[in-house]
Amino acid sequence: MANKNRSLARERRHARVRKQVFGNPDRPRLSVFKSLSGIYAQIIDDMDGNTLVSASTVDKELREKMKGMKKTDQAKAIGQAIAERAKSKGISSVVFDRGGFRYTGRVKALADGAREGGLQF
Repeated sequence: MANKNRSLARERRHARVRKQVFGNPDRPRLSVFKSLSGIYAQIIDDMDGNTLVSASTVDKELREKMKGMKKTDQAKAIGQAIAERAKSKGISSVVFDRGGFRYTGRVKALADGAREGGLQF
């Protein structure tokens, strides 16, 4: 029961954040989701409701690279990968949506990796 309340609380926090954070074609939204096993990031244009770029630990291209890495290192690598893919699509600045998660650990590592890759937020 505690697990359900915990995820419900995260969804409430995310809804509260989403009232303020909105991605447009000039500055799309970098959305982060983490599960116990993986971390997922996608860049979304909220005007059209389209995912422009995505990267995750279960991504076919990145899955092999993730083996043997710590979760925070995986998150940083995902951040760098999404930044690289965004650059190839011509996206240089985004708004960061932490998805109701605390900005520590894996979420922070992903953000730092994205910044190192050249994304601005």
